[in-house]
Amino acid sequence: MKKALPLIMLFALVCIAPLWAQPKPGDKAPEISLADLNGKTQKLSDHKGKIVLVDFWASWCAPCRRSNRDLQALYSKYKDKGFEIFGISLDQHISDWKDAVKTDRISWTQVIEAGGWNAPVALTWNIEQLPSSFLLDKNGIVLAVNPSKDEIEKQLKNSAR
Repeated sequence: MKKALPLIMLFALVCIAPLWAQPKPGDKAPEISLADLNGKTQKLSDHKGKIVLVDFWASWCAPCRRSNRDLQALYSKYKDKGFEIFGISLDQHISDWKDAVKTDRISWTQVIEAGGWNAPVALTWNIEQLPSSFLLDKNGIVLAVNPSKDEIEKQLKNSAR
């Protein structure tokens, strides 16, 4: 039995580990249904038919804040061409999140769920670092994980054909 125990543990790890893995290209994106700045529930699936960048961030994350600024131009250029950004804040305090949205002049969909790193949505998507983003096709299938601006633009141009 002692010799079999490591094999049993390895088998369990191989079978269970994918349950905690981040979505990867080709995977169907898990649903997200959270409150926006006005308390209205926003669903990721409501954006089916658009190319969507699911963007996990927080107000205290300097790279996230730079990314918000970088995404402004991309969003302005493509929002009327079937592109949406679905921002999920992992902030602990709603007031910090609201202040950052206002300061960064974010105009795309923003939602938050209490719990930070331990929020159910962060656990479901297995978020281990910020920012983390996932580019989805029009059917909610992951095209890329942490895509560059160039990768996003390439996908947007390809989808317009």
